Amino acid sequence: MESLYPVPFLVLECPNLKLKKPPSVHMLSAMTMYALVVVSYFLIAGGIIYDVIVEPPSVGSVTDEHGYQRPVAFLAYRVNGQYIMEGLPSSFLFTMGGLGFIILDPSNAPNIPKLIRFLLL
Repeated sequence: MESLYPVPFLVLECPNLKLKKPPSVHMLSAMTMYALVVVSYFLIAGGIIYDVIVEPPSVGSVTDEHGYQRPVAFLAYRVNGQYIMEGLPSSFLFTMGGLGFIILDPSNAPNIPKLIRFLLL
């Protein structure tokens, strides 16, 4: 497969462009990019695309044996369906799990005090 990569470049030639970044465009800080990635992960993992396309209700309801409507949080009998309040808490837990691994990373630093290491773990 590696030998097939240069084949298109035998026919095509890359243009010699000297592009410059406009002075009004500034690079975002690392924490801003990190926040954008975490928020987008939260929304995508929560099924925001499904929620926008299908427009499900936030919670469902089912009639019990006495005829009363009871709220349900999980959409029953549909594998590929979800309520809005079913996707967002699961997305929150996925995000907290990922942030937990990120918080664990500094605990392996060599010169960290024992109390701080204990608090991170």
